[in-house]
Amino acid sequence: MNQKVSIGIQDFESIRKNNCFYIDKTHFIKEWWDCGDAVTLITRPRRFGKTLNISMLEQFFSNRYAGRGDLFEGLSVWEHEEYRNQQGTYPVIALTFANVKETNFLDVKKRISQIIADLYTKHRFLMDSEQMDEAEKKYIRNIINYQSQIPDDIITMSIHKLSDFLSRYYRKKVIILLDEYDTPMQEAYVNGFWDEMVSFIRTMFNSIFKTNPYLERAVMTGITRVSKESIFSDLNNLEVVTTTSEKYADCFGFTEKEVFAALNCLDMPNQKEKVKYWYDGFTFGKTSDIYNPWSIINFLSKQKFQPYWANTSSNSLVGKLIKEGNINVKKTMEDLLSGKSLVTEIDEQIVFNQLEHSQSAIWSLLLASGYLKVKHLDMENPEEGFVYELVLTNHEILLMFRNMIKGWFSDYTEDYNEFIQALLQSNKKMMNIYMNRVSLSTFSFFDTGRHPSVSSEPERFYHGFVLGLMVDLRNRYVITSNRESGFGRYDVILEPLKDTDDGIILEFKVYDNDEENTLEDTVAAALAQIEEKQYAQSLIAKGIPKERIRKYGFAFEGKTVLIG
Repeated sequence: MNQKVSIGIQDFESIRKNNCFYIDKTHFIKEWWDCGDAVTLITRPRRFGKTLNISMLEQFFSNRYAGRGDLFEGLSVWEHEEYRNQQGTYPVIALTFANVKETNFLDVKKRISQIIADLYTKHRFLMDSEQMDEAEKKYIRNIINYQSQIPDDIITMSIHKLSDFLSRYYRKKVIILLDEYDTPMQEAYVNGFWDEMVSFIRTMFNSIFKTNPYLERAVMTGITRVSKESIFSDLNNLEVVTTTSEKYADCFGFTEKEVFAALNCLDMPNQKEKVKYWYDGFTFGKTSDIYNPWSIINFLSKQKFQPYWANTSSNSLVGKLIKEGNINVKKTMEDLLSGKSLVTEIDEQIVFNQLEHSQSAIWSLLLASGYLKVKHLDMENPEEGFVYELVLTNHEILLMFRNMIKGWFSDYTEDYNEFIQALLQSNKKMMNIYMNRVSLSTFSFFDTGRHPSVSSEPERFYHGFVLGLMVDLRNRYVITSNRESGFGRYDVILEPLKDTDDGIILEFKVYDNDEENTLEDTVAAALAQIEEKQYAQSLIAKGIPKERIRKYGFAFEGKTVLIG
């Protein structure tokens, strides 16, 4: 391979000029243009080449790159004469919301104002055009000078107006490219200004994509398909291409054939199966075995197996949904971390304000974001909705979730780690001391949504805590749980992987003053439950002697814990 493998370059021209490693995706240009769709929204997980493809589209169509056919020579799109004649012939407006990550609505508007002002600065030559009257020249000048203080009504119409100016100047309608359109929407949900953001973006998008007679075509990219009712209610000309769509299935991400060819070129054919285990697992439409480009490029460069993609940016939204989710969300995560699957209906239109109370909305978001993959799709009763069987996408994602869960306890590392050590050492006194410190610190941590429930705190804490055990003890124990509704009982069995470790049974119960007089009574009831249900039999059946099976009852009263 004569190309050098460079990390993080998202500008098409830079990749081509510097002879960087590049897998040809220019067939996307032809496929998109041949479809003839007015406005196309393409959703893909992060780091799947969306920004690079937007850059490629801009440099192919933009008249700012007229005569730059050298960038495309030798690539698939250049094989078609009619497309060679298209290169560099349109005015193009290209912008990105990728860095609009402010935590309040006012700052978001300031950031978008700066983006608009920068865009107008690049087109300040319009002020020298005889086609612009004085009022229009003043409009352009004011936006450039406004910077971060552009009034709302001007921001929302600014791209529409720029389309008008450019189409008159070049006597040709414009192409509009918007990358990462949904980044400010996700931040708005996480930080609590969703309604304001929706109203603002809806007005802006309507002026850009719906009531814009100067628009030739447009492409938007993002991670999620935000519900039509939220921001696309007026856009009946929108073609939505999600991860389950057939369109452009191999245009984003690397196919297995492309990855294996790169490994062959770099003299690493013996790494194919391990690369597949770590980084494969994505499916777009009916095209399976798609790999995320970021991990593959990093692996080709460093030739080390690491969770590159999962560590590229904050997973704050995913962490929030799981940490603050109800007990069923945490139970499902236990299953997924254990290699089991999740069966659920999926709605590809993500309704962010349903994430608090709709589990299917959470799994829909995780599927769209690339954290889950489709193992099986039941389409027998489409009128009742498609039923998906989902699993964690690959080993890299499994490591990401493990690290996320470990991070939940990062502020309480000392007490939490001390409890784990006391548990392993069978030091009941210290278990009580450290478990009480952990519960006191973290009870509310697992119930910090907008509508926290006092009654749900014990179970939210408990299930978060069990996830922590699964992650921290995974190298020494196989952890299984027997889960019944209500927090009346919930046992956990730790099956040792080494002959030198004991088997451990934990039974959790909440103090019930109708049945027990003291916490000691609750502990006794928990221990009696272990004996009555013969939980130890599953360990004995696997060859663990009775004398090497330890049993603990955990009694909860508010944030107080007693272990016996």
